Amino acid sequence: MDLSSTFTAFAGDRLIFRGELPEMLRRVKKKLEKNPDLRVLVFEDRTGQQVDFDMSGTLEEVLMRVQPGPQDERTGPGRPKLGVIAREVTLLPRHWAWLEQQPQGISAAIRRLVDEARKREPDKERARLARAAASKFMWVMAGDLPGFEEASRALFAKDTKKFARLIRGWPADIRTHLEKLVNECEAPEQRSQKPAER
Repeated sequence: MDLSSTFTAFAGDRLIFRGELPEMLRRVKKKLEKNPDLRVLVFEDRTGQQVDFDMSGTLEEVLMRVQPGPQDERTGPGRPKLGVIAREVTLLPRHWAWLEQQPQGISAAIRRLVDEARKREPDKERARLARAAASKFMWVMAGDLPGFEEASRALFAKDTKKFARLIRGWPADIRTHLEKLVNECEAPEQRSQKPAER
């Protein structure tokens, strides 16, 4: 989990807080102390992924559990301090043959290719990831609301006006948060469409 990301917490269809992790956890803990049966959902804004936190104990204990510590260091191949993670990659024989010919090794070649692809069109990639995050949030929070499927199509068609019209009747906090997420998609998309200055 990226602790530098912002997080958004909802209780039902009401927004509790959107911001950095420690403050979000403080607000959620305070709400749960007043109403222990409250169903709270938390989303990482960058990915739209729903995240579960152990809210038992004191606020200090809750905050301590999310701090990275020695127990989070990975073991096994690679360099754990650099965040290297070993995973399986499936390629065709011609891909393996090309990678094996690279002077700094297969892993270095793959890392270089990924970094080059990320640098080539960073705004488009940022916008794509932001749209995917908005979609994940929408599936969880609005999947059973009227017009959901059509709104989802409008989101990926980049039809902002239609999207806004379709979600107009949705609960205010869900609608506002979705509009904020969609605005975060549009800024990098607009930058990527501007002709490069010569």
